[in-house]
Amino acid sequence: MAIKVTMPRLSDTMTEGTVAAWLKKVGDKVSEGDILAEIETDKATMEFESFNEGTLLHIGIQAGETAPVDSLLAIIGNEGEDISALLAGGDAPAAEAPKADAPAAEAKTETAAPAKAAAELPKGVVVVTMPRLSDTMTEGTVASWLKKVGDTVAEGDILAEIETDKATMEFESFNAGTLLHIGIQEGSTAPVDSLLAIIGPAGTDISGIADNYTGGGAATASAPAAEETKAAPAAEKAPQAAAETSNGRVLASPLAKKIASDKGIQLSQVKGTGENGRIVKSDIENFTPSAQAQTAASAPAAKQEASAPAAPKVFVPAGEVYTEEIKNSQMRKIIAKRLSESLFTAPHYNLVIEVSMDEAMQARTAINSVPDTKVSFNDMVIKACALALKKHPKINSQWKDDAITINHHVNIGVAVAVEDGLVVPVLKFTDAMSLSQIGGSVRDLAGRAKNKKLGPQEMEGSTFTVSNLGMFGITEFNSIINQPNSAILSVGAIVEKPVVKNGQIVVGNTMMLSLACDHRTIDGATGAQFLQTLKQYIESPVTMLA
Repeated sequence: MAIKVTMPRLSDTMTEGTVAAWLKKVGDKVSEGDILAEIETDKATMEFESFNEGTLLHIGIQAGETAPVDSLLAIIGNEGEDISALLAGGDAPAAEAPKADAPAAEAKTETAAPAKAAAELPKGVVVVTMPRLSDTMTEGTVASWLKKVGDTVAEGDILAEIETDKATMEFESFNAGTLLHIGIQEGSTAPVDSLLAIIGPAGTDISGIADNYTGGGAATASAPAAEETKAAPAAEKAPQAAAETSNGRVLASPLAKKIASDKGIQLSQVKGTGENGRIVKSDIENFTPSAQAQTAASAPAAKQEASAPAAPKVFVPAGEVYTEEIKNSQMRKIIAKRLSESLFTAPHYNLVIEVSMDEAMQARTAINSVPDTKVSFNDMVIKACALALKKHPKINSQWKDDAITINHHVNIGVAVAVEDGLVVPVLKFTDAMSLSQIGGSVRDLAGRAKNKKLGPQEMEGSTFTVSNLGMFGITEFNSIINQPNSAILSVGAIVEKPVVKNGQIVVGNTMMLSLACDHRTIDGATGAQFLQTLKQYIESPVTMLA
């Protein structure tokens, strides 16, 4: 029996989606778990898997088209099955029989034409607005422009770096042309949907467009032009690698991505053997990194670091008062706002425990003796937290005015210090990850966080947070809870000192752990029991295998 597949809601703020690319065509066999299409949401471009199997009988939204959530995306059924009844169901005007596709397209063009005329946008001109790069973002600050007025812009080029409430992120262009106008200067802040830039053919007269721009009409009118501009380069530009789409995204199965992340392999270096050059599991398992490529990649970075001049020190005349003001970044403003809200709304209390690290140090040495394996003490703490949270789910909770939400899945956020402040990338389903998987994921997320390469979806959904300052020599500290979590663990440095064992004073290695709890959700005894379980796992790592 044929099944309708609708445009999925891939984020909590998504109201419509754009089909970036179809990986299946009408008539292809579809298995459960196959990637049907790549869909651009309001946050990222994501792979959409099929939950059904059969034959792809109809595509309701073509590549490059945008449609609301729940619109008819495709129909899957038995080969040769009559789907005329489903197409005539009236769920979505776009979901017509193939023979009616042409009139539908004509109708869309006719509808768009008056809107375009009303907005008075010259042909090929696209208005680019301040994007919503996270679910809580209401305004953004342009940290820097990587293009200037008059520069040629290709699809996928980085236009600017934008500071959101969570991170500083690179903003890519979805259109090709010439940068004709910049609406928000470097360092300026503007609400979401404000005029960011105008892109179009070189020499186009855009006088009056910026002054008369309104968020609704111009944006709507620019959509057809954006599709035309986007489609043209895609057709002209040959793929640079078998595993890349026209916008530079690497096609890979979710399993291949996971294995690559665990092994620290860059997908861009792997040649895919799957359909449309897609990278599959066997490609990752058989991949051998090229030493020459690694050397070539590291050389420019080293050269750039060597050539970068050191920042000049400010000269302060002796005996004179001298002050300097540094403008608060968007990230710093949000950190101040969120942590103030957390500290002044959640009644914090801290529980401190000292754990012996002697066995953990021996276990880490044994684990890291395995080739291509690197595990840190922080990875061991994260794994121990994940297992302890499964035994004490009240710690893994969230406070709401009418109820307490107990999370039975474990997503641990790992606090990472970056130049502008602090970000918390999230390890999804941490309890199901091995130590080496946790280590690989943390290194990958931390590295991309410092290079401003994290996506918003990688910093959402945490249920518990770990903050470690041990590498800076801090032996003990208390953190502010990362809401909506109910607790955060502060991890100190490992200290060698005299300890008492079996009535004898011996040299031992210990580490201090401090658990900050929200008293609305976690009572003192509950937090103490969690720390006892955590201590057991860390002091005897073999118990994590039980």
